[in-house]
Amino acid sequence: MAADRPIRVHALIDTLGVGGAEIVLAEFAAVAPLGGIELSVGYLIDVDASHSAARLREAGVEPRPTGYPGHIGPAAFLAVRRHIAELRPDLVHTHLGYADLLGGPAARSLGIPTVATLHAHAWPGNRRERVKIHAMRLARRASAARVIAVSESARRAYLASGAGRHERVVVVRNGIAGIAQPGAGRALRAELGIGEAELVVAMVSSLRPAKAHDVAFAAVGELLTTVPELRLLVVGDGPLRAEVARAASALGDRALPTGYRPDVMAVLDAADVLLHPSRHDALPTTVIEAMAASTPVVATRVGGIPELVDDGVSAVLVTAPPAASELAAALGELLFDPQRRRRLAAAGRARFEQEFTANRWATRMGELYRSVLSR
Repeated sequence: MAADRPIRVHALIDTLGVGGAEIVLAEFAAVAPLGGIELSVGYLIDVDASHSAARLREAGVEPRPTGYPGHIGPAAFLAVRRHIAELRPDLVHTHLGYADLLGGPAARSLGIPTVATLHAHAWPGNRRERVKIHAMRLARRASAARVIAVSESARRAYLASGAGRHERVVVVRNGIAGIAQPGAGRALRAELGIGEAELVVAMVSSLRPAKAHDVAFAAVGELLTTVPELRLLVVGDGPLRAEVARAASALGDRALPTGYRPDVMAVLDAADVLLHPSRHDALPTTVIEAMAASTPVVATRVGGIPELVDDGVSAVLVTAPPAASELAAALGELLFDPQRRRRLAAAGRARFEQEFTANRWATRMGELYRSVLSR
């Protein structure tokens, strides 16, 4: 491969739904050219409302279906192999389990090197899921030149399962493409009917059990007696959409579920605090976005979150799994102390500039791809 031409990377992912991996891929599409990467994207399963597909198109990448028949088997392998053969990229990068299971071996059969990213930190517990996870791990072990963990915590957990070889499992932390939008929050508050004097706590995440919206609602309910001007802004979509809406209704107009919004940086500019009480998390993009937006963070001390922020310096971390009372106490102290919020926000922004900018992320990925291709 000529050193002066971009690396042609084909990213293969299970779906383009509302999960964290899908959003990360869309973010990466926007920054990839900074690392000398020409990115294309393929997906196995179509979904009705594909926010990630819209974001990919905004980045100039048209996602392509693979022709996956909807079930694992020889026909699925051949469909994915044909899909990759038509594109003939320099390298295939798989995301999520089914893409790893099919895309890695298919690319290897064509003589195309692959890497795979681990986006999950917790592994399913029932027998059927464990069998699937084991098959996906075997596919990565056999096919992937590198398995990318997005945090040291995720790498340790993966290696502890016996799934990978130490020298092949590497850490490459994500960054973000979003740019801080100071001042944009004022218009967003006006749009949503939030007063300038009200205190806004934002949750920005997919609506899944791991994100602990139930605990957040309980914590806000406790706080409303002492902080009546508090508003909880819940941004995101996912399988718990109906449940989250019902739980939010118990707080009346103090909770505002907005659904998916593409203007996350404006949301964070409108917020006084980002709340991220995950039960488990590999490396949450929303915490990086809050750091970029100079929004102070209250989050759980779980997974890769302590690798993003320092407790008491650039964020406030509480014990995982989160308890409503501890969350309420941490939030309350921060909401009553604007000077502390400013200190945390400034430290978070400095950490973002040091480690998580678009250029640094693209450069890290470009270096990894080149190291694989050089072998």
